[in-house]
Amino acid sequence: MLQTAVAHTPLATTPHTPQATTPRTPLATTPPTPQAAHDAPRHPSPTTPVLDQEFADPDVVAVGGVYHAYATNVAGRNVQHAASTDLVHWTVDDKDVLPVLGDWVRPDPPHDVWAPEVFDNGDGFTLQYTARDRVGGRQCIGAAVAPSPGGPFRPVGGAALVCPTEAGGAIDASSYTENGTRHLLWKSDGNCCGLDTWLHIQPVSWDGTRVTGEPVRLLKQDRDWEGGLVEAPTLVKRDGRYVLLYSAGDYRTAEYATGWAVADSLTGPYVKGDEPLLTTRSFAGAIGGPGGQDVVTGPGGRDRILFHGRGADPSRRALYVADIGFADGRPVVRGSKTLYEAELARVHRAAIRDAKDAWGGRAVGHIDEPDSFVEFKVYAVSSGAHTLTVRYGNGSLDASGAPAAATHTLTVGAAPAGVIPYPYTGWD
Repeated sequence: MLQTAVAHTPLATTPHTPQATTPRTPLATTPPTPQAAHDAPRHPSPTTPVLDQEFADPDVVAVGGVYHAYATNVAGRNVQHAASTDLVHWTVDDKDVLPVLGDWVRPDPPHDVWAPEVFDNGDGFTLQYTARDRVGGRQCIGAAVAPSPGGPFRPVGGAALVCPTEAGGAIDASSYTENGTRHLLWKSDGNCCGLDTWLHIQPVSWDGTRVTGEPVRLLKQDRDWEGGLVEAPTLVKRDGRYVLLYSAGDYRTAEYATGWAVADSLTGPYVKGDEPLLTTRSFAGAIGGPGGQDVVTGPGGRDRILFHGRGADPSRRALYVADIGFADGRPVVRGSKTLYEAELARVHRAAIRDAKDAWGGRAVGHIDEPDSFVEFKVYAVSSGAHTLTVRYGNGSLDASGAPAAATHTLTVGAAPAGVIPYPYTGWD
């Protein structure tokens, strides 16, 4: 975490200073210095797909120095599979790693085999998958096993693993382990039928083929940006806190996005972040509808996030990878701009006011005194170069009443980091 302050630098000809509206901090737009010489090559840009084809809802598992990725059905394959040694260069498997579905799946297509989850069960590998139930037609979650991560996986049991038809069914399996217990995270698919969508956590057997306890609700849709549904849970523990990543909105649109919430205990309560983590806007339109995420420890021990999004070809959801870091449980993704509101920062000897053109309708103004400042806690992925962008308004006049430029001094920590010039714009 960095302490970033913008303070007033008095100018003899500038009786008024800019009113800070929405400081925006796109973090780590310049890659940091590599941590070690043996690190795998970093992809040049998080906004360039590492697999430029349909590869939605990616899941990744590391096995013996090889990363295996799995994705939602496409082109006659129930589950896609690709492999990489560096998370950048991928070899796509041309076979279906789940060629046969469980007996509980309806026999006629479409089977809608979505969002696979694969993990090492100690005696091989388990694949949890979503498909259409033959009885009620809702999507439910089943399990399959294989001796190796490349499959083929074979279904286990005659019934679905989780199938709450009264709640709309279940989709988007994800696995989390703690203290020798495996937990299954899943979404109740209530948006299919006018119900709430809840993310749940539920204990399962170590091989993930049987439930061993009741589900616990973690969170549901309650933010405007979520577009009426939440899904695709991913749970990690960092800095002693539980960080729940999730997707929300209509996956067919650019409004699809990735959010986050934190808790001090496994079952919550989970507190959502003020803003989503990955959005079309945070990537400046270079990636549309980023979501379906997974987190894995990459080469060199760095956390990486893999997710799908729509790039130059909006008809397909390609695979992207980026660095992800955490500060007191707060996630930050390299290349995804993080918005910091001036009025929510530490404001000293200045005023928070209403401003119709400011983000959120409020702004900080009257930063007029020598000791006036606005201080932000800025969270970055890692050390290296970062970019700070400040949105402002400046209606300053000089002694003759003519428009005048103004400046603020920027400090990072206790060290000066430069001077920000503000050309005249007028007030809103």
